[in-house]
Amino acid sequence: MEEFSALGLSPELEKAVLRLGFEHPTEIQAKSIPAALAGKDIIATSATGSGKTLAFGAVILQKMVHSPGIHSPGIKALILTPTRELAVQIQQAFHDFSRERPVKVALVFGGVSIEPQIHELRSADIVVATPGRLLDHLERGTVSLAHVRYLVLDEADRMLDMGFFDDVRKIISQCPYQRQTMLFSATMPPEVIELSQRFLKDPVKVKAEVYVDPTKLTHYYYDVDSHMKLSLLVHLLKKEHPGLVMVFCNSRDATNYVEKALKLSGIDAVAIHGGLSQNRRLSIIERFHNKNTFVLVCTDVAARGLDIPGVSHVYNYDLPSDSKQYMHRVGRTARAGESGKAVNLLSRRDHDNFSRILRDYSVNIEKLVVPEVKRVYVPRAREKARYPKRRNRRERGRFPQRESSPKSRFGQRRFGPKR
Repeated sequence: MEEFSALGLSPELEKAVLRLGFEHPTEIQAKSIPAALAGKDIIATSATGSGKTLAFGAVILQKMVHSPGIHSPGIKALILTPTRELAVQIQQAFHDFSRERPVKVALVFGGVSIEPQIHELRSADIVVATPGRLLDHLERGTVSLAHVRYLVLDEADRMLDMGFFDDVRKIISQCPYQRQTMLFSATMPPEVIELSQRFLKDPVKVKAEVYVDPTKLTHYYYDVDSHMKLSLLVHLLKKEHPGLVMVFCNSRDATNYVEKALKLSGIDAVAIHGGLSQNRRLSIIERFHNKNTFVLVCTDVAARGLDIPGVSHVYNYDLPSDSKQYMHRVGRTARAGESGKAVNLLSRRDHDNFSRILRDYSVNIEKLVVPEVKRVYVPRAREKARYPKRRNRRERGRFPQRESSPKSRFGQRRFGPKR
């Protein structure tokens, strides 16, 4: 723990970090914590899983505990994050870091009842929120940001991608001018740079290298007929005997279909996508994080923001149209010195996306021979109410017309008054 103590952390936080199993600071922690403790605004370029939650969380807790106004009412710290899952993860991290001296952390996101959140906000010291629901609270007058001293914008580029930037600007305008702001982003598009120039004061810029070790991550692809893609996935999952696995699909329907197929094939799998309720999504993430299930079939809702250790394989059942998204997906494995595999299943419709990935990134992706596999067939569900069974002509002939039905001169039924 000498390395953490050299960063300026208090003995209490050193003890908390040690208890949580952190032995050495990551690059982003070593570069950002000293400057943040000195009160500087921070712009940090770092990927998910690089340890940034500890970086800003430890700073906020240490400065709050030693602040003379710690027991005064009002929200002292605000963390804005793009997704509900990441918000829950950050809240849990604050609870873990502050067991010796607890602080009240309120969680604010959409998709759940707003009333319990209103109650929690009345006594909160720290708020972890998604922009949309927090803006809703501001418009209702159920929260005040007048006492915020520390503002964190986490996954700023992801908030931009999800269309939250207007909300973020409105929220920042409600915070005091005299505050410390820390911005974390995996990439720095022009909009994020403009935001930092507008709302941060003389920031210290730090950058951590990619957390995924490229020497420990190997990329493979199979060129397979579309009707055999599912069968190949089942074969590989049964053959490899991996640790935790993430299987990425491009749509909710494909995610549900793959989950069903894997379960019917005897593989422990669970699906997550934006169409599930919030409680269901959180339950699934917890199960996967605790290794109560080993295959997570997901859309890109899980590709960013969640730091889940122990993922040994990432399968792209569908190739993403955005080459940058490919790197986010495969970045879920080969973390913290562990090895990992990224396996791509290519059918005809994936070739354009695959070519785009190869053009944009110098990634060595090895082609493998498709093995002989047993065909897996899972019929897609059919909506009976939407597609009722229609009788053919022979069946319709079994129901003769009534003798009393008036007929036209062409022998057809005629309805309405006779002319």
